[in-house]
Amino acid sequence: MAAVDGPAILPGMPQGVLKKWFGFDRFRDGQREVVDGLLEGRSMLAVFPTGGGKSLCYQLPALMLDGVTLVISPLIALMKDQVDALKAKGVAAARLDSTLSTEEYAEVMEGLRKGSLKLLYVAPERLANEGFRQRLARLKIGMVAIDEAHCISEWGHNFRPDYLKLAKLCRDLKVSRVLCLTATATPGVSEDIRREFAIAESDHVQLSFHRDNLDLKISPLTAAERKPWLLRRLGELEGAVVVYVTLQQTAEEVATYLKKHGVSAQAYHAGLPPEFREAAQEKFMAGETRVIVATIAFGMGIDKADIRAVFHYNLPKSLENYSQETGRAGRDGKPSICEMLACGDDLVTLENFIFGDTPTPDAVKHLVDHTLRLGTEFDVSVYELSGVNDIRPLVVNTLLTYLELEGLIAATRPFYSTYSVKLLRDFDKMLLGYDDRRKSFLRKIFAAAKEGRSWYNFKVDEVAMETGEDRNRIVTALVYLEEAGDVVLKKSGVRQGYRLLKDDVNPRLIAERLDERFRKREAADLDRLHGVVDLAETDRCLTGFVTEHFGEVLAEPCGHCDRCRGVKPVLVPRSPVEEIDEESLAAVHALRREGHACLKGSRQLARFLCGISSPAVTRARLTRHDAFALLENRPFEDVLTMVETLV
Repeated sequence: MAAVDGPAILPGMPQGVLKKWFGFDRFRDGQREVVDGLLEGRSMLAVFPTGGGKSLCYQLPALMLDGVTLVISPLIALMKDQVDALKAKGVAAARLDSTLSTEEYAEVMEGLRKGSLKLLYVAPERLANEGFRQRLARLKIGMVAIDEAHCISEWGHNFRPDYLKLAKLCRDLKVSRVLCLTATATPGVSEDIRREFAIAESDHVQLSFHRDNLDLKISPLTAAERKPWLLRRLGELEGAVVVYVTLQQTAEEVATYLKKHGVSAQAYHAGLPPEFREAAQEKFMAGETRVIVATIAFGMGIDKADIRAVFHYNLPKSLENYSQETGRAGRDGKPSICEMLACGDDLVTLENFIFGDTPTPDAVKHLVDHTLRLGTEFDVSVYELSGVNDIRPLVVNTLLTYLELEGLIAATRPFYSTYSVKLLRDFDKMLLGYDDRRKSFLRKIFAAAKEGRSWYNFKVDEVAMETGEDRNRIVTALVYLEEAGDVVLKKSGVRQGYRLLKDDVNPRLIAERLDERFRKREAADLDRLHGVVDLAETDRCLTGFVTEHFGEVLAEPCGHCDRCRGVKPVLVPRSPVEEIDEESLAAVHALRREGHACLKGSRQLARFLCGISSPAVTRARLTRHDAFALLENRPFEDVLTMVETLV
């Protein structure tokens, strides 16, 4: 028998699947360890830096496991790209998100029912639907993969309330293996993830955050020095560049400045129409635009290998954000620059974002008390609760999630409260072909709707009450008419249904407990922000400072950052804060005398004076008031202290 060098690689083995479906001859660092653990039935945590090949860690085992792999991701664009890429390889993959048509949704559901899908991508919000959760319970789920898993931790940099419920969902579904993936988990966040999903410490696979092709630079500058400095640096460099800023307005200002000075630049932020954002991204990806000036809305899931430089024009919110954003440079392995234009004036804006998300104790108490008194089965609009309680919508979602995790309420299903209906043909002609019972039903519900010039407005609960018909039957009929091509439907007013699980509780004590959680989160967010300043001012190796934040101690300094080159640290410049003048103080007193209900609390008034809008302020149209943002350049805590001393 002839000798062989090693075991044959068969198509059914991981190495064979890697070659057959993905075209690779070998695994990248860490991938094989994660794949083997999952195939052996263990849950795993993969902490791979940006561009480390996380998606293959679940895509490959999904092809080898019985049942469907459920991939939970908050990024619709990334889901679409990955599903399209898998389909191009012949893999049965699909996604469920808000962009799907009724027909596309039905097709995905049929694939699930038949068991033909291998991977299903969903947003975490989809799991708030009790019906969808029940459907999942009837499926054979081979694995659940959770992307951006750091979102589960309240003490992480990008907490999302829907992620808190994922561990319980996996337990309820009796999922045998879970893969948690992230590029930015500190040791504390990793510990949270492992605890929630019962992942052994030995099954935590973490790659090095040190990339020796990235040159880290810190340039302490005043606000006025940044634009000229950036322009000069761009003239010294070649290739594609991403410039990260905090505000949409700054993105426009910097892009305009660069274009006026002959640089091919484009702004990118969430305030642009979708088609403008897509065009800007496509031109940058194709190399037609050299510089993209963007808020953090840009970059999630973007895979452009030849970005030669990433500039932080404004301070990033945390070292996690810094690591994720600099990680988009030099993915082709070639030398790339990551430079922070460090100005302390940014701290006021970034701190204000943090303070603006913390609700007042009275607001928390009111929302908790109100919610727990709505009855056994109830539904709420996050935006209505936001306006009534003066709490930002994301924070309202967090509060409702806390109540779920306390075992007080359970989400049932989301639905729309209003349907606008436009007839595409004459109403009587539309009824032809229906039996008398259905004709009578349709005439009744359309008569109860509010008729406008071109549209009928169905406030479904009101129509149901007036006609005595079942709400679900009304909605089903309208959707059927749309599918038949007889009408155009527009849906609005999302509401989330809940079921009360306990009514023998003390709302005040619950509110106090939740308020304390928000105070701790605020302090943690501020600590993360100040960690960025610590990086800018450290006399240590910059790369080592960042890797240590993620639990990795380098054996020796990196040799390719400012500190290793001998560049001495300088305190981050910050404009002096002037005393509040008599005129401004008089304006604050005058504002108080006006007696606006949404400014009655000290924290509410301080937010207003710092230019931090809130739902109640927006609804009252007070952002146009002369005193709005009167003290926007002063630290929030200083303004709050001043407000609390006013008589």
